[in-house]
Amino acid sequence: MMNWAGHFENLKLNLLSLSTRNHSGEDMEPDSAFAQWREHTLQIRSARKSVFLIGNGASASMASHIAADLAKNAHIRTEVFSDLSLITAIANDLSYVEVFAEPLRRRMTEGDMLVAISSSGKSSNILRGVQEAKRLGGIGVTLSAMDSSNALRTQGLLNFYVPAMSYGMAETCHAAILHYWMDLIVASIT
Repeated sequence: MMNWAGHFENLKLNLLSLSTRNHSGEDMEPDSAFAQWREHTLQIRSARKSVFLIGNGASASMASHIAADLAKNAHIRTEVFSDLSLITAIANDLSYVEVFAEPLRRRMTEGDMLVAISSSGKSSNILRGVQEAKRLGGIGVTLSAMDSSNALRTQGLLNFYVPAMSYGMAETCHAAILHYWMDLIVASIT
């Protein structure tokens, strides 16, 4: 069993090992990737477009949390698909793979942003949502962990990956990444 200092060191190593790639799979410096993410988000805010956030389980909770913070603190239009009636209707009538793609078809417009959060990077409903967002002309940003060759890591305009091998560590790293992005937005508009 790891002690607190060991856990903290593991978290620090995972965050310092953050890998960022562009849509072509080319490595980017993290600060450059965050700067691009900030600029895209500020353009979305100016154009009164929307940022959609998706995830499963704890990543869904994180998506909802960050959506609320972006709306409240950065005055950005955000949306998450956490309505139980909507999720169960789509899962029952179409399939669970469509729970994000289907509402994106109805609500996303060209130039909106989709932030897709998946610890494993292999959730079929997340991958399907990112594919649909690209088809609709959306800007995709992905956050993943675990397997370095996971499918999600190559799907976004910007892709953030940490080598965390447990869900708890991946989720903690993703929360830090999302809060840093939000802090960059808030600092840019105040």
